[in-house]
Amino acid sequence: MRAVLTWRDKVEQCIYDLAFKPDGTQLILAAGNRLLVYDTSDGTLLQPLKGHKDTVYCVAYAKDGQRFASGSADKSVIIWTSKLEGILKYTHNDSIQCVSYNPVTHQLASCSSSDFGLWSHEQKSVSKHKASSKITCCSWTNDGQYLALGMFNGIISIRNKNGEEKVKIERPGGSLSPVWSISWNPSSRWENFWMNRENEDAEEVIVNRYFQEIPSTLKSTVYSSQGSEAEEEEPEEEDDSPWDDNLEEHNDIMAVADWGQKLSFYQLSGKQIGKDRSLNFDPCCISYFSKGEYILLGGSDKQVSLFTKDGVRLGTVGEQNSWVWTCKVKPESNYVVVGCQDGTISFYQLIFSTVHGLYKDRYAYRDSMTDVIVQHLITEQKVRIKCKELVKKIAIYKNRLAIQLPEKILIYELYSDDSSDMHYRVKEKIVKKFECNLLVVCANHIILCQEKRLQCLSFNGAKEREWQMESLIRYIKVIGGPPGGEGLLVGLKNGQILKIFVNNLFAIVLLKQATAVRCLDMSASRNKLAVVDENDTCLVYDIHSKELLFQSAPMYQYLDRKMFKEAYQIACLGVTDADWRELAMEALEGLEFETAKKAFTRVQDLRYLELITSIEERKKRGETNNDLFLADVFSYQGKFHEAAKLYKRSGHENLALDMYTDLCMFEYAKDFLGSGDPKETKMLITKQADWARNINEPKAAVEMYISAGEHIKAIEISGDHGWVDMLIDIARRLDKAEREPLLLCAEYFKKLDNSCYAAETYLKIGDLRSLVQLHVETQHWDEAFALGEKHPEFKVDIYVPYAQWLAENDRFEEAQKAFHKAGRQGEAVRVLEQLTHNAVVENRFNDAAYYYWMLSMQCLDIAQDPAQKDAMLGKFHHFQHLAELYHGYHAVQRYTEEPFSCHLPETLFNISRFLLHSLTKDTPLGISKVNTLFTLAKQSKALGAYKLARHAYDKLQGLQIPARFQKSIELGSLTIRSKPFHDSEELVPLCYRCSTNNPLLNNLGNVCINCRQPFVFSASSYEVLHLVEFYLEEGITDEEAVSLIDLEAPRPKRENKWQEITSNNSQTLRLDETVDSVGDDDPFTAKLSFEQGGSEFVPVVVSRSVLRSMSRRDVLIKRWPPPLRWQYFRSLLPDASITMCPSCFQMFHSEDYELLVLQHTCCPYCRRPVDNPSP
Repeated sequence: MRAVLTWRDKVEQCIYDLAFKPDGTQLILAAGNRLLVYDTSDGTLLQPLKGHKDTVYCVAYAKDGQRFASGSADKSVIIWTSKLEGILKYTHNDSIQCVSYNPVTHQLASCSSSDFGLWSHEQKSVSKHKASSKITCCSWTNDGQYLALGMFNGIISIRNKNGEEKVKIERPGGSLSPVWSISWNPSSRWENFWMNRENEDAEEVIVNRYFQEIPSTLKSTVYSSQGSEAEEEEPEEEDDSPWDDNLEEHNDIMAVADWGQKLSFYQLSGKQIGKDRSLNFDPCCISYFSKGEYILLGGSDKQVSLFTKDGVRLGTVGEQNSWVWTCKVKPESNYVVVGCQDGTISFYQLIFSTVHGLYKDRYAYRDSMTDVIVQHLITEQKVRIKCKELVKKIAIYKNRLAIQLPEKILIYELYSDDSSDMHYRVKEKIVKKFECNLLVVCANHIILCQEKRLQCLSFNGAKEREWQMESLIRYIKVIGGPPGGEGLLVGLKNGQILKIFVNNLFAIVLLKQATAVRCLDMSASRNKLAVVDENDTCLVYDIHSKELLFQSAPMYQYLDRKMFKEAYQIACLGVTDADWRELAMEALEGLEFETAKKAFTRVQDLRYLELITSIEERKKRGETNNDLFLADVFSYQGKFHEAAKLYKRSGHENLALDMYTDLCMFEYAKDFLGSGDPKETKMLITKQADWARNINEPKAAVEMYISAGEHIKAIEISGDHGWVDMLIDIARRLDKAEREPLLLCAEYFKKLDNSCYAAETYLKIGDLRSLVQLHVETQHWDEAFALGEKHPEFKVDIYVPYAQWLAENDRFEEAQKAFHKAGRQGEAVRVLEQLTHNAVVENRFNDAAYYYWMLSMQCLDIAQDPAQKDAMLGKFHHFQHLAELYHGYHAVQRYTEEPFSCHLPETLFNISRFLLHSLTKDTPLGISKVNTLFTLAKQSKALGAYKLARHAYDKLQGLQIPARFQKSIELGSLTIRSKPFHDSEELVPLCYRCSTNNPLLNNLGNVCINCRQPFVFSASSYEVLHLVEFYLEEGITDEEAVSLIDLEAPRPKRENKWQEITSNNSQTLRLDETVDSVGDDDPFTAKLSFEQGGSEFVPVVVSRSVLRSMSRRDVLIKRWPPPLRWQYFRSLLPDASITMCPSCFQMFHSEDYELLVLQHTCCPYCRRPVDNPSP
């Protein structure tokens, strides 16, 4: 950016204020006690205006251009017309400090040292309002709703149109920082920009933020690869704003300059945007450009500075000899006027140079002076890099991007090697100030041009080598090469062209021409050099011979002579896209396909390239009919009638017909066809129907398809549009032999919920299987069953889906019967398995246990089949085991997931021990070892089983612990160390067979460590029950065993044997009673003995005599259905009652069972209903 002085004038008095006429033709200055009116075009003083008796401090023009106002130290305000005539005058009690017109209503605000007034030409009266301090400046918002007043005591007061204060902003400096100038951004659309800009680092790259609406600033000098040319400054073209002009926003941005030497920005609400920016001088005036993109600021530093809209200083507009009291921008232009204390009036034109760089398909350019936008010319994607400083130079090469800022150079690189990647990140920073004319970036270096000198710097800023040229350098271009050894083309003002390698000190002179170089490039073969000189002439040289090969020549002369190859050579020197297209078309019509192909490639016309490729392939296959080729060309060009004539002449009338029908020119097709073949006519009607379908005329298309006999297409259209009546009509017209269209009709009837018409259609064609499927899909079971009775072969197709439907609706018994009818017993098992899996996944472990029990019983039922006995029995035992696990884990899961538990600590302790000993192998789905061990640890610690608790906590350390348990487990692991390393003896389980106390942590599982007898657990409290399982001797049947037990043979009563012992001083009676005598009395107890030390389990086997000695109330029998044997259990504590469910054969303490049955009215395990829960 540079400022060019257009004109300058000087008066005797200080210039305190100035204002432009809205059309920019006139300039009004406040100088002494006069107003001076200048012509802005040449600085001519048009007329001085006298009316004030003292110094004029302020002047403002109305937005409509009809009038302007001036305020003076004589306490008066004068309203002037655009014809420079005073029409009204009113006064205040103190000198007038500032005036401002409402941009919408043209209401005038005039501010004095003690008050402010609001005047409008409609009211002809002034409403005045007191001020708390001297008002130094004022400004209206863009919508004219609010007026901001800047005061000498550092306060900004925002008033509505009636003068009422709505917002009060107190600056930190108070009266030490008088607010000297304020201005609202004329374009409040920068609000979003500000919000995105806060808190960003200076070099932050904003990626993935593409601005499709930002206009391209590509100039006419766009090159095919990276190049850097000397800046040619020109006035900046007016550019559309990056945001829509009609965008409605409710927040304006106010710039505030105070004599605390700060520049600040505020929203209308009074909220400050960003931080205060230090100026290092006392500002006297601030003003925005017309579109709000830049700010002018002048004051005690005797110059006018240009800032961006967000307060980044860009440079100096013009240095003066005294304080700058006022500066303004000419409306809708880049002209700036400056008024100084010594009476100097300077009028500048700001010229913004084009800063950009290009490499292949990436174009980088400066935007808003401080931003860089990189545009992908193929994908049209754009990424904005916000530098927050003035961007001086840009260079781009491959994956590198260099940006020169006032005090440093930033080198960016792409995140990846993807050709479409637009993510840039900072690679290096060279924190050093450079002055250069041109900037070029390579893979590992940057090249700086300083007049006649080239410098090569590494990315860390170290100078590696330097080249000195004979003349000014006008152009530099990187022509590729290995990283660190790239080649550069350098064009000089004296016409010399050199080649330089980054890693070589010596420059190679390629050639020298008479005119200065403006731009140059080298061919891909490195044999030719193209140069654009200062006369805009393109010259092409042979690099080796230095011979001038081409120069600009007219291409159309060759086209007139049908010399297409020569015309192509001229076009290669540089013509417009329109010229390339003309060359391509002429060559195509002349059947010069090679030239046409090259020309169409240049304009990237894929359609014609496909045509040429197809013609070339046909020629390779032996086709030689040029009329046919030319007809294809004419059809592509839109010359259809000429193409049809050529098709007919070449004997390919069908191609002409296809062309007309493809173009929906059916009338022309009929005329061309005449009274020809009926098949052709039918084909034409079909194509016309296709066209009607494509142009969204489906009813007409259906009628045409029916008349052409294309019933399937007619059915598809009718079905897709839901026209049931049309489908019924077609289905009833069709013969039953036309099976395919009738089936399609039936499918659409099903989709449209018209099953009765679908059934009618299936009956018409006799497709009973589809009819059965229809009834099943619509769940019309009665119709399906009736059809199944007549046709037994469909029973499987009916009852299997029916059973699945019953199972999905929780009607499992009915589903099982349905599967049985269908002969699918295995299917019933699979349905229950899926339901069981769902219950586990949904943490419904009680339901999962119930479902697994049902599965086990179904498997047992299927096991009666000898062929499936072994497999089903294996599944039975597996499912029984899973049912027991999930039934117990239900309590553990509720304890860990819910805040309260209904189970006693002893019950949770027993359950977790049971699960721990049962989960020795793979853990079933849904059962958490963490939850089990956590419950065991907590309850063990609470009940005094400290050794077991310590083991549980140690085990937990090796598992992945949920965050909600982490703190509790860590605390428990620490506190358990303070407890003794043993378990409470009250908790130790007793084996009722061998009377061995078993440890709480049993490596063998749920069996006795001594006799290996499996423990029998209560299904509610999970305590070890006083039961011992026994087996029958071989030859004793279950029925015989029951009958023997029922006999209950009486046992002989044993009298106590007393012995009298007499000693010297006493006489003693002793009861002679031993354990052995008890064992002798009970034959079963004698059977409990076993050989100690064996690792194998030795079951208790009883004979007929032992069975006869048993009492019926002491024996519990699990009467399993075949092929399982019954199981027998003997209670060793007859007084402690045990209840067994007759359905699931689970054992309970009688009191627990009665309580659970009262609560649930069913068995808690198998859910068998109990009509009378009382004993």
